[in-house]
Formats: sequence, structure tokens, C-alpha cells
Amino acid sequence: MSKPIKQIHLAAHFPGVNNTTVWSDPASGSHIEFGSFVHFAQTAERGKFDFLFLAEGLRLREQNGLIYDLDVVGRPDTFTVLAALAAVTDRLGLTGTINSTFNEPYEVARQFASLDHLSDGRAAWNVVTSWDAFTGENFRRGGFLAEDQRYERAESFLAAAHTLFDSWHGDEIVADKDRGVFLSDPGAGKFSYRDAHFDIAGQFNVPRSPQGRPVIFQAGDSDHGRDFAARAADAIFSRHGTLEAGQQFYTDVKGRLAKYGRRHDQLLILPAATFVLGDTDAEAAEIAHEVRLAQVSPATAIKFLEQLWNRDLSDHDPDGPLPSVDPVVGENTIARGRASVRMHRDPIAVANEWRAKAEAEKLTTRELIIEVTGRQNFIGSPATVAETINTLVQEDASDGFILVPHVTPSGLDPFVDKVVPLLQERGVFRTDYEGTTLRDHLGLATPH
Repeated sequence: MSKPIKQIHLAAHFPGVNNTTVWSDPASGSHIEFGSFVHFAQTAERGKFDFLFLAEGLRLREQNGLIYDLDVVGRPDTFTVLAALAAVTDRLGLTGTINSTFNEPYEVARQFASLDHLSDGRAAWNVVTSWDAFTGENFRRGGFLAEDQRYERAESFLAAAHTLFDSWHGDEIVADKDRGVFLSDPGAGKFSYRDAHFDIAGQFNVPRSPQGRPVIFQAGDSDHGRDFAARAADAIFSRHGTLEAGQQFYTDVKGRLAKYGRRHDQLLILPAATFVLGDTDAEAAEIAHEVRLAQVSPATAIKFLEQLWNRDLSDHDPDGPLPSVDPVVGENTIARGRASVRMHRDPIAVANEWRAKAEAEKLTTRELIIEVTGRQNFIGSPATVAETINTLVQEDASDGFILVPHVTPSGLDPFVDKVVPLLQERGVFRTDYEGTTLRDHLGLATPH
């Protein structure tokens, strides 16, 4: 029996403050003015994308005691932006990243239930944790939680939120005592949830929303994170977008679903990806090279280097070799408020890998940083990019992609105008929305 053709899921990530945007491009606009969000969202909806995705920044990042230069524009509140976008879009899903370490279940559940009502069933929640006391200084919790405690709290937080979402359903809910007992008494909004993290009871004041619950996203890549996604998420925001790495991640995470009584189609895997289009593959490659040079300036290359080396390298020559000294191991004091610095669990080993790569390929510091910090890129003519995306999805490296353009807000337009029609011609992407809610777009059932 031949393998059925998979339908591709596409979403758009509004970049916010990061190293993706080419700020020097004349087409680059504001990352905080509402008009930019409107243009971006309406372009995604014109392309029949599943959803728009917003990341989260709870504090301006610092490096060497100074505000990280790409953060100076700030980052507006997620719920405010998504609620406003609900009024200027009709079908596009609205996904917001909201932290489970510093917020409270009642507050977040009320906000997402309200957004789901306002948008007629298009809300989604990317559940994240926070590891650093630096960000925690903005909150009364004050911060640091070990990794196992972060995910334990996140799982409890999500279970509590589900209790609230379901409290208007009228059924009694009982959980295992080892993981907490929570009840929803018959009657509108009555709830009780008690475990090691939360002891809350009362009455939820938002009726059950069109989707029942928002779609749940998760973005963790650790073993704990993958298990959390397999147990509780509807989709996972992955960084594994190449064929081999994507297939390994896909197989691993989907393989964990059975022990939680779930099917393969109940969790979607959606890596982030950038793209560069040209009339030909050669032209696209030239443009992509210029984009990477603009994204990683000499000063930015040193910033990236310092994040691994954990020491001041402001005097280092970006056009010279990597530093001969090793990284400083321990709690990071150079870059604060960046989750990426925690991804290098063995900085010395990573530094040695970088040195070996730089030596073998004769790369300068900046050239090396350009190589190792790049996301999965789709580079080529529209036909080449459409073919590549379809191959990765059909070969089970992903279920689709969350696209991050390098120009905001108009960078998504060429993809919608030139690549989407080719995917539609192949029969692997919708020509129109068939449902009204985000769960409809993603092929997910409404929870009962």
C-alpha cells in the first residue's frame, strides 16, 4: 500500500527582537507598531496559513552589563497584540508564548479563554518555562527553578488551567493523587485544584470557549521537554528542520505518544525555518549570503562568541581565528536573559567542535559564527523551495514549518505570492480554509 500524501501545515512567526531581522534593509519596519502586526497577520491569512506565532520576552537581555543592542525596541504584551489581531483577521490562528514559571493558572486560563471567545476559536498557547533568576527579578517569584522543577510546575500549571477550561463542562474530574487531585463540581465554573505547586479553588468566570481549550504548543528540546510535549501538547515548535535531524526528532517524539495513550496524528511537529527566494537557485544563494552577512555583523559575531565563551571578548578580531583560551564554565554572567546560552551544556566541548570546524574549513571567527548560528533555511527559486518543503514533510522530518522571514513586516509576502500557489498545485496545501477554528486547521479534535 502506498503511503498517503500528507497535507503541509504552515505558520508565520512574527520575529520581534532577535538576530533574524535584517534591520538595514529599506523594507524593514517597526516591530512594535500595530500596522506591522496587521500587515504580517493578514498576509499569513491571505496565504491560508494555520496560525501566526508570537514569541515572548519578559526582560531586556544584557551582555557585559549593557542592554543587548537588538532588544532596545522592546517587546509588547502578547495578549494585547493577539486580541487586537483577532479583530482584523477571520480564520488565522493566534498563538502566544506565555510563561508558566512566573504566571498563575487562573490568570492565564482566563486570558486564553477570553481570546478564544474573541477570535471565535483561534487561540493557541505555547507553554514555556523560564530558567534564570535574572528574568525572575521582574516577578515576585524571584526566579530560579531547576529543570525538573520547571517542567513539574509547567505540567501542574497546564493541568490546573485545563481544570479551569473544563469547569463549565459540568463533569467531575479526578486525577491521580500522586500528581494532584482536582475536581470540577457540577455548575458553572466551580473548580478545585490542589497539589505541591497550586492550591486554588473558586469559580471560573469565562464560559467554555469555542475550542473547549486553546491549542497547546510546547518548544522544549530536552528529554523532559519531549516527554511533556508527548503527554500534553497538540504541537511542538522544533529547531530540527533538516532531513536527518528532523526525522530523528520526529521519530523520537512521536514514538513517546503511545505510552500516554495518544496517536501519531495527535501531535504535530513544526520546526522553525527561514527562507530566501530568488528567480533562480543561484540568485537566491547570492541573496542568502548577503542576508547572513547582514544578520551577523562583526560586532554581532563577537556577541555570539561571548555567549559561549562566557568572557569579555570585545577586543577579539572577528576576522581572525577563534580564541585560544577556553570558555569560562559556570553560571553565565556575560549574557543574561537569553535561553540560548543554556543550550550549551558542555561549553568547552562545543568550543572544541567549533575550533575543529574552523580549522578544517579555514573559517574566520565571523565566518564560523555565520555557519553555526544559522537556522534551517529554504534557499532557492520558488519551485525549489516548494519541492524541498514538500519532501521534508512527506519524508516525516516534520508536519510543516513555522516560517521566520528576515524582513518585517513584508518579508512573508514573496512566500505567499510565489511558493504557496506551487504547493496548492501539488495538492499538499489548502486552497481555502475548510473550518473556522485553529483545531479545524490543524486536524485536531475538540477536547471533551
